[in-house]
Amino acid sequence: QVQLVESGGGLVQAGGSLRLSCAASGRTFSSYTMGWFRQAPGKEREFVAAISWGADITYYADSVKGRFTISRDNAKNTLSLQMNSLKPEDTALYYCAGRSGWQPRADDYKFWGQGTQVTVSS
Repeated sequence: QVQLVESGGGLVQAGGSLRLSCAASGRTFSSYTMGWFRQAPGKEREFVAAISWGADITYYADSVKGRFTISRDNAKNTLSLQMNSLKPEDTALYYCAGRSGWQPRADDYKFWGQGTQVTVSS
């Protein structure tokens, strides 16, 4: 079992940056693909980014490519999402999640955090 706790959300102006973190418990963190998803009010949850267990493969939604960077530190059991050039449409509740195997966009991740709110003002 892996428990995930996100942090780092907040209110930022358009064009600004935020760095989200996800702290994972459990010794098996390094064996899982990790991802970030987000859900805006009234919208379905959507994929943002994913990283393979060994951090050698990353994958991004087109809407964030070039602006967001996903990374992980398996020694510290942490996952991060650096978000630059933020836009109002990035406003959402951001979740980290973990799964076995490499199917980054699929929504059937096994472990989910509670989410951290990101609000981008125009």
